[in-house]
Amino acid sequence: MAAEFDQTTVKEEEYFDVLTKTGEKTGYSKPRGDVHRDGDYHRAVHVWIFAESTQELLLQRRADCKDSWAGQWDISSAGHISAGDSSLISAMRELQEELGVTLPKDAFELIFVFLQECTINDGKFINNEYNDVYLVTTIDPIPLEAFTLQESEVSAVKYLSLEEYRRVLTQEHPEYVPYDVNGEYGQLFMIIEKRYKENAEARSLALEKQLNRYASTSLSAELTGLTAADKEALKLLVKAATIMDKIFYVQVWYSNPSLRDWLKENADKSQLDKLKWMYYVINKSPWSCLDENEAFLTTADSAIKFLPKATMPVPGWKGFEYRTAFPAVKPPGANFYPPDMDKMEFNLWKDSLQQDKQEEAMGFFNVIRRHSESLSEDSISHKMGNVTSSPQDLYVVPYSQEYNSLLAEAATLLRKAGDMTSSSSLKRLLYSKADAFLSNDYYDSDIAWMELDSKLDVTIGPYETYEDALFGYKATFEAFIGVRDDEATAQLKLFGDQLQVLEKNLPLDDIYKSENVTAAPIRVIQLLYNAGDVKGPQTVAFNLPNDERIVKDRGTSMVMLKNVSEAKFKLILKPIANVCIMDEQRELVDFDSFFTHTICHECCHGIGPHTITLPNGQKSTVRLELQELHSSLEEAKADIVGLWALRFLMAKDLLPKSLAKSMYVSFLAGCFRSVRFGLEEAHGKGQALQFNYLFEKGAFILHPDETFGVDFEKVEDSVASLSREILTIQARGDKEAAKTLLQKYGVMTPPLKRALEKLETVQVPVDIVPDFSIANQILRDIN
Repeated sequence: MAAEFDQTTVKEEEYFDVLTKTGEKTGYSKPRGDVHRDGDYHRAVHVWIFAESTQELLLQRRADCKDSWAGQWDISSAGHISAGDSSLISAMRELQEELGVTLPKDAFELIFVFLQECTINDGKFINNEYNDVYLVTTIDPIPLEAFTLQESEVSAVKYLSLEEYRRVLTQEHPEYVPYDVNGEYGQLFMIIEKRYKENAEARSLALEKQLNRYASTSLSAELTGLTAADKEALKLLVKAATIMDKIFYVQVWYSNPSLRDWLKENADKSQLDKLKWMYYVINKSPWSCLDENEAFLTTADSAIKFLPKATMPVPGWKGFEYRTAFPAVKPPGANFYPPDMDKMEFNLWKDSLQQDKQEEAMGFFNVIRRHSESLSEDSISHKMGNVTSSPQDLYVVPYSQEYNSLLAEAATLLRKAGDMTSSSSLKRLLYSKADAFLSNDYYDSDIAWMELDSKLDVTIGPYETYEDALFGYKATFEAFIGVRDDEATAQLKLFGDQLQVLEKNLPLDDIYKSENVTAAPIRVIQLLYNAGDVKGPQTVAFNLPNDERIVKDRGTSMVMLKNVSEAKFKLILKPIANVCIMDEQRELVDFDSFFTHTICHECCHGIGPHTITLPNGQKSTVRLELQELHSSLEEAKADIVGLWALRFLMAKDLLPKSLAKSMYVSFLAGCFRSVRFGLEEAHGKGQALQFNYLFEKGAFILHPDETFGVDFEKVEDSVASLSREILTIQARGDKEAAKTLLQKYGVMTPPLKRALEKLETVQVPVDIVPDFSIANQILRDIN
């Protein structure tokens, strides 16, 4: 194999990063010869060029001077990853060096990682190599004369059909470097064949089934309470919100915007293309939110780009056309980090920084990029030479720089809307948020948002960190625009005023409790429009900001989306209750209980541990300590502590005791609703944790007719017990305990699975797709 056994002598011996047996960086490097002598695990890249129109793979013939597999046909391009270098940059460089093909990163699709473990040369050469296998999909074959071959590595190139290449490998043809097509490397053929041989009708039916899990519903609000000035400001705010969508698309994945534009442009070509676009609009990416982020599209569905100068020019050939790539597995770091960066690399780099720079690296409002990715395409072929492993390739880019043109446009719209509005607090919010978009300092604008007192309610900016599944550090952009429901807002003051009392009485050791919990303002709105990080399941409420500095100083504020809650209760929760809840308790599922618990859930984000002291005396936050586990555990905490808090308020005669039974049964029905979002989603995983824990304790019961009920004698103590366990884990910043709890309970158990199967059989919707009639009319008028 090209990458594995190339021992060509070089003037300065190449160094490799040494990996653990599981493929993570150890933090040190060794000379190439020593790595193969000692059998150290290391990494290489394989790059395959595939021609879509002819279903052919490009193969290279290894140079006759090579001391392994000389003169045999092999991978399009391959090579080791030098110490301190990255996988993607190595793939780009190898392709340029060996074949003279210069491509941007969106041409490379990581399709799988292949571990090769073997020994040759009488045991003198031990090869333990992780190979990142990339696919570059071109529309047509590249003319062979367009390639510039590196004579020391490659003697010829040719195209071979996928079937023919599989055949020669199966027959172990002596002219071809051997690969086991029945083993791990067989994935190359399976992946390509699956995406091009799938029946269009079957695929359309599958997409229709996925779409049918969402119930379309119109969401609107009365505008009569808005002043004429605010109605004019509303138009600008809706337009600004659409820019949050544009930013979010690129935050998800760097080729996502081109995919979106391509699907929209081609939506009318066939029924299948229409369905692709419809389901993409719901998910805002090629990964399905309700299917554990499984891809419902492939690179074969993606945008076609043209590069006239990717290779040497050939008379009569217009140039290089390729599909913009995205991986089948959703990248946990989204587009916040380099696609080939792992946790070890980030932590080595972060730990090498000064304390203030470490905090910046873990901050909400920046992305992490590579210096090597910033090189011009002309510099891709740089040689690493004799290097040692260095983490300094990474650096921080603030959002204000990364998304500068879009944020500048949004800031202009917010300022114009601020000029128009008649509300002084809304004016302050819009001006300060516009400033924050350009300065990257969101503190003042978030305070202004918490103090907003306006009939026209606006939330816009970077807030939630769910999309960063690698660490949970980076915030995505979103927007919610609505009309405040003054009557409902007045009724909810009780909850915000009781936060300090709830904090004091939490089922948690007193040493971990805060003495300074600020009353949380709660606003109830009728949602007019949302954008940005609102994909798949629609949120019914949010508690912001997440910035621990503000939470510590000022607490949080809540916004309840009442018309969204009403739609979900009517279209989803009641039908779930009719299927899954026992007859005697079914009527206890009511909207007041559902909505009241939603309120308390959001309130409880504001209590419990946030800024914590670790056992070694160091100050930290729950988010930083639990990292990627934080979101799921925090959602579980808010849910279960919210249930505890409602019972506490009833005991204090602040809520009617008659609410108790309906509260627990509505919560049980809600478990099935949230788990259907998928266990890769924070709310779904957190809800599975709660259901399975309470089921194990006997608080939830499965009856012979496969309906569920609540044991009212056991549920109160079980809720308090789980609340204590989660709160204590957070207070201690105990990531191992969090991992253990989620692994044990945050899973799909047989009772949960059976309930979900019943709901699918009777086709109860999983969530809603809102139609914002007023906002959509505004956008049509603008365009």
